[in-house]
Amino acid sequence: MGFTDAIKHNLSNITNFEGRAARPEFWWWILAVWILEVVVGLVLGRGNGFIAFVAYVVYLVLWLATIAVGCRRLHDTGKSGWLQLLALIPCVGVIVLIVFWVQPGTAGDNAYGPPATA
Repeated sequence: MGFTDAIKHNLSNITNFEGRAARPEFWWWILAVWILEVVVGLVLGRGNGFIAFVAYVVYLVLWLATIAVGCRRLHDTGKSGWLQLLALIPCVGVIVLIVFWVQPGTAGDNAYGPPATA
């Protein structure tokens, strides 16, 4: 899955917390979110009123889609999506999540469904 495919797939699955996501799908999405956050921050971040509201809505949509793909990525490794709550632990939680996210997915079917296509 390439950059644009990952963006299209994750935007169409914003509220899908079921199934599995392959590593390329997840990491291309993370790159896209970082780029979009920088662009939105530079273009809309300095505005007041309605422009700031639009920026917050964009951030909310990106955050929801990122939580969903992170959940599916954890499912691909055979772990529960609820482990994303580890991010609430300062410093250590995010490091543990990154370690989980970089692991290869389980081969074949697991409790969360068939393997994700890369």
